[in-house]
Amino acid sequence: MDIKFEAGINIAIKIPKSKYDKTVAFYKNILKLQVEEKPIDNPTVSRTHEVKFGNNIIWLDCVDNYTHSETWLQLTVPNVEEASDYLKLNGVETCDEIEELPENMHWIQDPAGTVFNLQTRDS
Repeated sequence: MDIKFEAGINIAIKIPKSKYDKTVAFYKNILKLQVEEKPIDNPTVSRTHEVKFGNNIIWLDCVDNYTHSETWLQLTVPNVEEASDYLKLNGVETCDEIEELPENMHWIQDPAGTVFNLQTRDS
């Protein structure tokens, strides 16, 4: 199986509620990056801001039940199910219980606990 993983443009930073407003202000007022709040309907993320970060987008996600920040990355592949099978053969299980997501995507983690969103690459 020849699976080609590529980095996606999205980076999510999961931020505890107690640090969220100061973090948004840091990106907007101190770094002076383009920051815009976006509507979100997610059971674990109460607010989100989109930050233009060069060719990437950082999503500042407010999570009420976290005690520390985590950075989550996007991986893209031509076929999610083939990539999932390949990962499983190599001892990497999906962990979709982490956060709700569409059926054609999966969450995985590296051995250090970094979370990746695995999804189909746009053609």
